[in-house]
Formats: sequence, structure tokens, C-alpha cells
Amino acid sequence: MADKTKQEKPGYKTIPMGGMIPRAGSSEDYKTGDWRVKKPVRDDEKCIDCLFCYIFCPERAVSVTEDGKIGKINLDYCKGCGICAEECPKDAIKMELE
Repeated sequence: MADKTKQEKPGYKTIPMGGMIPRAGSSEDYKTGDWRVKKPVRDDEKCIDCLFCYIFCPERAVSVTEDGKIGKINLDYCKGCGICAEECPKDAIKMELE
């Protein structure tokens, strides 16, 4: 009969923690905009450059120009959550189907 010694399993202290962010800015390595069903479309006539969309965007998909105005929305990273449209005080952003 073979020797059936009990193998020890690693303890919780030796297993790497899940969900760790190994370095800052690593999300920029992955273009996640393909997940989107709706995309934000900005009306330049209504926009007052309050920067709310920039502040509230969880993906940093909204850029700001050097003169402090809203730039473009980077659809490579926008997931279409609609927070920008919801927070816009002038309804300058509408969510449209892709």
C-alpha cells in the first residue's frame, strides 16, 4: 500500500491577495469600451465646460484641454455607464445606442 501522507495546503498568508492593482494606471493597458451598449454624445452648444462629466467619470474617459475645457470622450475606455449624462447640469450629454 502506498504511503498516503497528508499534503499541507498553503495558508491564507502565503496566497497572493486577489483584486490587487499592481501599479497605478494599469487600466490604460486594457481598452474596455467594447463592453458598451450606449455611448455618450455631447452637444457642444449646450456644454458650459463645468467639468462635471470629467469629475464623475469612473473610467477617466473624458479629457480636459489645456485651457480647462472639455475635450473628447475616449470611447476606447468609456463603458457607457451614463454617469456623465446624469450629472450634466445642462443636459449636454445624451446616451445613444451604439
